[in-house]
Amino acid sequence: MFYLTKDGSGLPRDPFAAIVSPRPIAWISTRGTHGATNLAPYSFFNAVAYTPPQVIVSSIGGKPDRAKGKDSYSHILETGVFCINIAGFEDREALNASSAGYPADRSEFEALGLKAADCESIDCPRLADAPAALECRLTQVIDLEGEGNLMILARVEAIHLRDDCLTEEGRFDVLRYKPLTRLGYQDFACIDKLFQMRRPKL
Repeated sequence: MFYLTKDGSGLPRDPFAAIVSPRPIAWISTRGTHGATNLAPYSFFNAVAYTPPQVIVSSIGGKPDRAKGKDSYSHILETGVFCINIAGFEDREALNASSAGYPADRSEFEALGLKAADCESIDCPRLADAPAALECRLTQVIDLEGEGNLMILARVEAIHLRDDCLTEEGRFDVLRYKPLTRLGYQDFACIDKLFQMRRPKL
């Protein structure tokens, strides 16, 4: 099968997100300048550099009660900071529930009964029980081609690791929480198996 993306695939559902998968999920928490908090998942997300550590997140679409983008995007523009919480398999129901279109003044933390804690290096809440959390500072916003497509670049200022996810050897063991990932359609997956391969030397 072959198709030009401008013409569409002719399939019942666009396969693009299923092809580019699995994708990590940034469960983003923010606090606006007026104190409102927000928590929402974003699956167009990844790490893009080591030193300094940097991440990229893209937001698509918008909300009727926002002039541009969604609540997370608005808060990030207002404050310049946000937190990326990493979700495990046990977080799947809460993460999915937090993707609902709550009003801008309604906190997902409160609506879903999720425990929040303050970040250390930025003025932002984080999920207290997340396996890991990245405290991020905005460095660049780029308007992407297509209506409502926005890209956020940020520097990771600080990192939280849940103690039970660290081995005695000091390794962050993802199998202890089984990272939640996004596929296409309505599909998710979790990582519950690892294998190793050494990079070859020529």
